[in-house]
Amino acid sequence: MKGLLKGLVVTLRTMTRRSVTRQYPEAKPELPPRSRGVIGLLAENCTSCMLCARECPDWCIYIESHKETLPAQVEGGRERSRNVLDRFAIDFSLCMYCGICIEACPFDALFWSPEFEYAEHEIGSLTHEMDLLGHWMRTVPPPPEIEQA
Repeated sequence: MKGLLKGLVVTLRTMTRRSVTRQYPEAKPELPPRSRGVIGLLAENCTSCMLCARECPDWCIYIESHKETLPAQVEGGRERSRNVLDRFAIDFSLCMYCGICIEACPFDALFWSPEFEYAEHEIGSLTHEMDLLGHWMRTVPPPPEIEQA
């Protein structure tokens, strides 16, 4: 009986408090500056090494590239080849936002953007190509200052 009365007191106390519901579209939430929203791509840094796609547990990253041959820089030298990025897409309907791809990228081509409003009407539209991923790079905050010890 004592436990029941304690429960009722807690319920009455909670019922008399004012709710803290925010009306989302009108009132934007205050997010921390380094919050995780969506993944942004800096295409200039991507070398098509496929590490991010291989490390992704959901296999939601699609990369297509081709080899380009560069002429020798010195006479008598050999020609060099490099990968050129043709397609970089992330299927956000599969992505679990773990950040493994960002950590695995050795060339700093992937970053967390605090952008979170990218809903679509159809699930097939959640595969975002490199132009849209590059568009989100403008919202990536600069890295924090290095602390002097």
